[in-house]
Amino acid sequence: MADFYDTLGLPRTATDDDIKQAYRRLAMQYHPDKNGGAKDAEEKFKAVTEAYDTLRDPQKRAAYDRYGEAGLRGAGPAGGFHHVDLSEALNIFMRDFGLGDLFAGAAGGRPSNGPRAGADVKVDLHLTLAEVASGVNKSVKIKLLDPCGRCGGSGADAGTRPKRCTTCAGTGEVRRAQRSFFGQFVSVAPCPTCSGEGVMIASPCKSCRGEGRERGEHTIPIDVPAGVATGQYMHLRGVGNAGVRGGPRGDIIVMFDVAEDERFERDGEDLYTEVLISFPQAVRGADVTVPGLAGELSLRVPSGTQSGQMFQLRGRGLPRVNASGTGDLHVRVRVWTPTELNGDEKKAIDQLASVLTPPPAKRDKGFWERMKEALGA
Repeated sequence: MADFYDTLGLPRTATDDDIKQAYRRLAMQYHPDKNGGAKDAEEKFKAVTEAYDTLRDPQKRAAYDRYGEAGLRGAGPAGGFHHVDLSEALNIFMRDFGLGDLFAGAAGGRPSNGPRAGADVKVDLHLTLAEVASGVNKSVKIKLLDPCGRCGGSGADAGTRPKRCTTCAGTGEVRRAQRSFFGQFVSVAPCPTCSGEGVMIASPCKSCRGEGRERGEHTIPIDVPAGVATGQYMHLRGVGNAGVRGGPRGDIIVMFDVAEDERFERDGEDLYTEVLISFPQAVRGADVTVPGLAGELSLRVPSGTQSGQMFQLRGRGLPRVNASGTGDLHVRVRVWTPTELNGDEKKAIDQLASVLTPPPAKRDKGFWERMKEALGA
């Protein structure tokens, strides 16, 4: 899988302007019309367009930065990421250069003279780490625009009907030709008279004032998959606001916000925690209790354990979102040093100090030193 930043020749710290400028330069270089339809240029054109379409969207970019292409497939079954084909790449190119939609009204898109879909609605869903660990079914109450009960969504008063727009002849769009170095293009824009609807209403409905919609309260169920993270989102298709005058419903975009848990630090599906042990436990070894997502866990600390040593409990982290497998729980142990001692404790410590072997002049390599060596740092 290609790296989107490498595809555009950019560092991961690139700004939005950097991304746009890099895309425009590369898209012009590899555009199929400029390269005689060469297959390798077409593939590069699709690749830079796909990279740009991902990185220009803050939500997609955040998911990609954290999880790579797997994160783009969404935090739910309707994530919807796919590799762009040539027609999609050309559409993105045309829109970015302000030339309209090259394939407006083509198969797979909304018919140019069809009713407009309702606006999408964003919902923030707050979750705990325990809910993320197992997945959870939640519901949210939200006010949405529904088809008007009086006019049935048509927007026209009783006994009347919408009439075809005379400016666009009912198509809902106006076209104009533009010339560029690629040749002549036809740009498509919504009709200014009917706002792209293709019809005009002479006698608006008195209840909705011709819009064909009225506000209502809904309870929306949300099936949250296990393993989601803050910044990920999922689409609930076709359950958002109703469109104007009979248009289809838009989507609800559910943004996940996972609360921090003071017991853990999270890195993807892996969790990190820390426990304190006493000096005798570190020397002789002991079974200690550590926090887990579903309850306390037991960890065997071997004799001779050093302060800061890391232990790994496999499969005790978070599930991988929409994938098989589970992360691990990493436990760092710290030897606790008491700050106050009673008389008996002082005597015991003094006696221990008199017989205990002094520490070595050079300590063993710690966890981070071994990690740096493994990574070649």
